[in-house]
Amino acid sequence: MDITLDKKDDQLSAILTVNLTEADYAANVDQKIKDYAKKAQIKGFRPGKVPAGLVRKMYGKGLLADEINERLGKSVDAYIKENNLRILGEPIPVPTDVDFDNQKDFSFQFELGLLPEIELPADQSITVDRNQVSLDEATLTETYDQIGRQFGESTNPEVSEDNDYLYGRLKKADAEEEGNVVLLPINKVKNGVERFIGVKPEDSITFDLKEAFDGDVSAIANFSGLSKDEAAEVSGDYTLTVEKINRTNAAEFNQELFDKVFGKDIVTSKEEFDEKVRTTIQENYDRESDNLVNRQIIDKVIDSLQVELPKEFFKKWLVRANQGKLTAEQVEEHYNDYERELKWSMVRNKVVETEGLKVSNDEIVDRTIQKIMGQFNLPEVNEELQASMRSFADNYLRQDNGKNYVDEYEAILAEKVLENLRGKVVVNETPITAEDFRNQNQQAS
Repeated sequence: MDITLDKKDDQLSAILTVNLTEADYAANVDQKIKDYAKKAQIKGFRPGKVPAGLVRKMYGKGLLADEINERLGKSVDAYIKENNLRILGEPIPVPTDVDFDNQKDFSFQFELGLLPEIELPADQSITVDRNQVSLDEATLTETYDQIGRQFGESTNPEVSEDNDYLYGRLKKADAEEEGNVVLLPINKVKNGVERFIGVKPEDSITFDLKEAFDGDVSAIANFSGLSKDEAAEVSGDYTLTVEKINRTNAAEFNQELFDKVFGKDIVTSKEEFDEKVRTTIQENYDRESDNLVNRQIIDKVIDSLQVELPKEFFKKWLVRANQGKLTAEQVEEHYNDYERELKWSMVRNKVVETEGLKVSNDEIVDRTIQKIMGQFNLPEVNEELQASMRSFADNYLRQDNGKNYVDEYEAILAEKVLENLRGKVVVNETPITAEDFRNQNQQAS
């Protein structure tokens, strides 16, 4: 067997050629034929007594093809490993005509995409901003209103009031179609709110949609079901045909509500409840701030890379690897996104390699148990239940041929990579109120 690698001028792609002679495969094919003859069941012959010559005549071509494909796969993989080739995806076979009836020697070629070595940015060379969110009274008030509505009693009154929701269909005033099903929060209307109060089911209200929400694109999109781009272009009158009025009588802040929100006896007084609410909101905002920092780190590290990639090979491989789910046109349209994903995977692999990052089986199991406990709202469990939870986690991780295990492994490894990178960038803390933080993110999205 002879294997050669011919790199193209750009050094980013290559052709791997594998030449096989009869001596490379003949002995194995002969053995396959003998083994098959022992198991073959052919009319007129007793089991195990089928002549090898007959098996060769009937099945020799298929067994030869199997042997060559098996030998090709192993030899290509071994060559890549032994020569420390960093390849993109998998080798792509070059189409070739093969005559298994008459050929003795064979030559096969594979296209390879070669990934360049990358350098991670120097420590402290990247700066990111982190929003240090502080809670304001408006946010706390809104949260308590949401809790009151979520756990309150819902009714459908005959006449609307200022804190009700109008359920119905919205359409352009002169349109023929039925319109979109919407739920209008009356207290979110900025201008002309009086026309939505005192309304009954089957009433129709015609109003200027843009004016009603004072041009707030996010509010218009949230209410109307339009995209943000469509909401930005809204103009003229719309008609809302009311089907029913939704009203929620706020729940009382008592032990029953405390248990519904946080679990049985987790908090036992209004003071404890208030503190738990504040802590929970703050943790959520801190988590969101950290996620935005991680996004900045990913983007800035990717942008810092000065590397060329085997673009044409990558595009071809994407189409092939996705087996009809992606067309060449779709790959071309979204190529920049695919390239950024590839660069980030190169960064992750580099960090894992240079820092020696690892994920243990215990970490995977413990993380899975914590997720399960969170789903069932279990803050802590006794030893007996812990054993059951571990068994449940083990079963979950084995499902889908271990796919869940791999997913958890990758998630933990990705977190370790980001944690490592975060320790090497400059993080500037920027104070901001929760309300401004929400508005900032709405505008960004």
